[in-house]
Amino acid sequence: MDPFSTTILTLLVLSISRGVSGAKFTFTNKCDYTVWPGILGTPSLDSTGFELTKGSTRSFQAPTGWSGRFWGRTGCNFDGSGQGSCSTADCGSGQIECNGAGATPPATLAEFTLGSGSQDFYDVSLVDGYNLPMVVEVSGGSGKCASTGCIEDLNRKCPSELKVEGGGACRSACEAFRTPEYCCKGDFNSPAACAPSVYSQIFKSACPKSYSYAYDDTTSTFTCTNADYTVIFCPSPSRYL
Repeated sequence: MDPFSTTILTLLVLSISRGVSGAKFTFTNKCDYTVWPGILGTPSLDSTGFELTKGSTRSFQAPTGWSGRFWGRTGCNFDGSGQGSCSTADCGSGQIECNGAGATPPATLAEFTLGSGSQDFYDVSLVDGYNLPMVVEVSGGSGKCASTGCIEDLNRKCPSELKVEGGGACRSACEAFRTPEYCCKGDFNSPAACAPSVYSQIFKSACPKSYSYAYDDTTSTFTCTNADYTVIFCPSPSRYL
């Protein structure tokens, strides 16, 4: 077989392999403290929650069609048997593993839907509030494939009426006030009726690529095909300026 044909065959095999295996997710902790990532998705990955010490990484392989979300829990205290809880973004399972439970707001969320031979969709959302900086980076793939996330420390900019006691997280206006106009529910359950609030605009100004409220789609959803993804907690701001 000539070199050109060999190259084409290799690329075809890699493409088919990537389509079957989905995407690799790598978690990197650049915070000055331990983070306990939580995972909620279908089908289940090898873990639903784990400890990620300062400077460490861990990777998981997800199949095509996987859909779910990741977040970072902070201020956790678990005993030797893995029992305990976290001060922010706790999943309420009472364990390191979240076991099918989602994050208790406020929580910075990374959300993914992996395509089956088509585009992946991904975003970083502050719709459920914010607890720590998070960025999604893309490796390989085709399409726009942009990085996204929130590198700002919104806990320092959080309005007093949204602050969680202790200052470790910032609630969304929906969670804080629970009114239809802030939650985009009832008569406000449409893009035309639910406009950005002064609070979501604070989030959007600090983190322009992140979802700031329910209908913040046009500048907040990203796509890529056949890529791997790295979720970075506390990324270096200088890298993205």
